[in-house]
Amino acid sequence: MPKIQIYTKAYCPYCDRAKALFQRKGASYEEISVEGDDTLYSELKKKTGLMTVPQIFINDELIGGYTDLAALDQQGLLDAKLL
Repeated sequence: MPKIQIYTKAYCPYCDRAKALFQRKGASYEEISVEGDDTLYSELKKKTGLMTVPQIFINDELIGGYTDLAALDQQGLLDAKLL
């Protein structure tokens, strides 16, 4: 199984969609909340250049947000990353 990390905040519908997509695929993931942790969130934004959540990594590769993840799935490229 790949190492999947999802950086999230509470009440984030795109975070929920990303987690649901991984659940449908049967993939385990680590959810890391940046809610209330300004230092972690600032470091994450500096590392990725993205300003929103979720921020999704598979095997330390930045996938992006939910729309990026969904696009990979629609293109048939996500399953190979989940092997």
